[in-house]
Amino acid sequence: MDFQDIILSRRSIRRYREGAIDRGDLKKMLEAAMAAPSAVAKDPWFFYAVTNAGVLSTLAGVLPYGKMLKQAAAAVVICGYPQKAYLGETGEPGYMLQDCSAAVENLILSAQALGIGSVWLGVYPNRDRIEGIRELLSVPDNLLPLAVVSLGYPGESLPPRTRYDESLVSWVE
Repeated sequence: MDFQDIILSRRSIRRYREGAIDRGDLKKMLEAAMAAPSAVAKDPWFFYAVTNAGVLSTLAGVLPYGKMLKQAAAAVVICGYPQKAYLGETGEPGYMLQDCSAAVENLILSAQALGIGSVWLGVYPNRDRIEGIRELLSVPDNLLPLAVVSLGYPGESLPPRTRYDESLVSWVE
């Protein structure tokens, strides 16, 4: 499968088959996440790799759209260090949100390439989700929970798609 096929076939997979994800594959996904572009190479991210079924189930209760976490083999919680990020002219959170979002995208594309289904679940800027994850994982105050990626072997098959819309493009030639 070429890279364009990986991108277009990546869908949010909410049903999973049983089976643990190999730690080596989780490491590959995290390595891909950490290869993301980052403003001034600040890399303001931190990752919690969760494979404990009890923690996954509790995490599902923290995220209103995260029910699939109860059946997931793993999840990655993506956090950012606001004080570590390149701030630019406006200050916090600076480029942290962009840097960490690029890391999430790399992670889910890596999962797709490995045959692992994923769902990107938003945490920030919802205070209840931030605090729920902070409490569950003992996330320190200097680290901000931003997103969760649910992971598992697909228990459903969704067709590839494109959402390309020419009306959303202005060609400047």
